Order: sequence, then C-alpha cells, then structure tokens
Amino acid sequence: MFNASLNTSSDSDSDPGSDSIAPSLLARYGWDEGWESEFAPHLAHGLLPGRVVRVDRGRCDVVVPRGDSLVTVQADTAPVTTGDPMRITCTGDWAAVDPADARQPLVRALLPRRNAFVRSTSSKRSEGQVLAANVDHAVIAASLADELDLGRIERFLALAWESGAQPLVVLTKSDLVTDPAVLSFLVSDTELAAPGVRVLPVSAATGEGLDVLAAVLTGGTAVLLGQSGAGKSTLANALSGEEIQEVRTTRDSDGKGRHTTTTRDMLALPGGGVLIDTPGLRGVGLWDAEGGVNQVFSEIEALAENCRFHDCAHGEEPGCAVLAAVDDGSLPHRRLESYRKLLRENRRLAARTDARLRAEIRRDWKQRHQQAVSRQIMEGKRAR
Repeated sequence: MFNASLNTSSDSDSDPGSDSIAPSLLARYGWDEGWESEFAPHLAHGLLPGRVVRVDRGRCDVVVPRGDSLVTVQADTAPVTTGDPMRITCTGDWAAVDPADARQPLVRALLPRRNAFVRSTSSKRSEGQVLAANVDHAVIAASLADELDLGRIERFLALAWESGAQPLVVLTKSDLVTDPAVLSFLVSDTELAAPGVRVLPVSAATGEGLDVLAAVLTGGTAVLLGQSGAGKSTLANALSGEEIQEVRTTRDSDGKGRHTTTTRDMLALPGGGVLIDTPGLRGVGLWDAEGGVNQVFSEIEALAENCRFHDCAHGEEPGCAVLAAVDDGSLPHRRLESYRKLLRENRRLAARTDARLRAEIRRDWKQRHQQAVSRQIMEGKRAR
C-alpha cells in the first residue's frame, strides 16, 4: 500500500473541513448520504472521513481524501482501541481520521457499523471475531477441484444471512469440470443447500462467469470468504484486473490450500465497488446465528409449521411434518442433520454466556436421559 503523509496546511490542498470532498471521491468506496450524516459531528473537529482497507497489528491503512484525490495513509488505531473484540477496527469500517500529526495520523472514531460478518473464535471465552464490516454481498467461494462440502457452505450461508449481507455462492475452478451434465448437477445440488441464493460457476482461467459476478458486485462492498485452496486470491485478481494478491498452488501431498492472504484487504474493482479478500478459513464457528440458520434451512422451517406440536424437535415426535418429508424423500436427510448440527452448535455457544440458557439445556438433557432410561425399563419388562 502507498502511504502518504497528510499536510492539510498547504494552500494547494482543499480544506479538510469541506463537505464537498468526501462524497465525490469516496463514492467508489461506498460513501453515501447516510455515512455523510453519521460523519457530520466529526467534520467540525477537522477530522477526515476514510474507509479502512487493511488492518495489521494495531495500525490500519485508510483511504482518505486529500485535495482532489484519494491517498492511503497508515493510521494508529490506539485512540479507539477497546477490550471488546467486537469493536476492534476492522476492514470495511468507516473512520474519522485526525491528520494533525503528519507522521502518524490517528483514527479518532469509528462510524457505527451498518452490519458485520462475525464468526466465533476458537477461544473458550466465547468471543466473536468481526471479519468484515459494512458489507453488501458475502461471496462464498467453494472449489470444484475437490468434492463439494455442502455442510460448510450452509455454515457460511448462516453467518452471511445473520450479518445482513446478501450471500452469493461462487463455485470456482469450473473449468476443471469438463462434463456439462456434471457441472449442472453440482450447481443444482448446491442450490438445494442454498435456497434463495444465487449459485454461479466461475473460472478465473477461462473467464466463465466473471462478467456476471462483476456485474452483481458493482457499486457495493463484497467480502470474499472460503477455505484455503478455494481460489479466492485468484478470483480477487481476476475481478480487480491486477495481480494484487499472491497466489500459490495447493499442496501436492493432500490437495489442501496454502495460506497466501494473511490479512483482510479491500480492493477497488474497475467497474465500481470494492472487494474484501480474506484469509482462508478452516474453522467457521457460528456466532449468534439462529436467524441465519433458519434462513438457510427455510424449507424445514416451513415444514415445521405443519407439525402436530408447536415445539416439535423433529426427532421421534408423532405427527412431525419434517420427518414425514424425510420419509417421502422430499427433504434430504443430510439437510435435516446439518440443520440440527448448526442449531445445537449455536445454542451451545449462546449458553456459554447465558446462565438461564445453560440451565435450560441441562434440564432438557436430564429429561431426555430420564425418558431414555424409562424406555429401557419398559422394554425390559416387555421382554420378560
């Protein structure tokens, strides 16, 4: 990134307090009237609006207006550092930058986020990690070079829906699937796992689907997600039209991807809009995503409305419309198992910080255990 010092005292530079600079220059990064209104209290203090395009070790690269152009400055985030991991400066944030010290600009404040893509960390402290902020589209990349992991795609989709972004599934390396019938099947299978979500096969090698994807992302902010080896960096380079992100081949030993992107970087797209490329994610834990899970499995939620009992767990209850759909083949059993798994995981995570919910889970477990013991006793009596 090009780092520039800010010297607002120059006569050739525009007044940093001018409200005519940011809208025209920062529009390609997503600046609009809403952000202008949020920034208004900071304008009077001589601060500059900017979009965070990269964060690394307590500092961030921020795109800010300077004169009649944009520059990228490296700013210190110390003034907004908090102990809350959900409030740490993140790629995609809009910031109020103090240019008073030309050697080290400071981020004085972050504008309230419209949304955020959050996952749980591997920590046992039940912390969330914000991967990207103020996102319009969540592009979930899955490679056709390997067997599709529909469960992982569903997991990403749950987080995407929960964030408030519009998800899009991109099946990368489509040129490796030479049989059109097989490609059509893979797309259809993914569509069943992603109701209401567009599934687009794309090849950076041949250009297939790139124009369609670029058109979808024009004018907004997109975050590119997926595990290592999904071809995210290659796709980011193809969309940006430049070899910006380093690309490395997958390992020959196990076919797994190599980590090439180590930070979350925002790239400007030639047709308008920006793309946040993220490191490969091997672990994607849910974070308060029950609504997102319900959205991903909307057909199960619709079926559940016809169950005999309103609190049906879709296990062994009589009159369960969900189990009936599994029996008649209209609902794949894999979908139901994935739905159950994600809901259990989300509930366990929520229980770490919710004492009442922990008590409910323990009570439910005891009741099920007692029921199981009672069934075993009855079966033993009948067998005598």
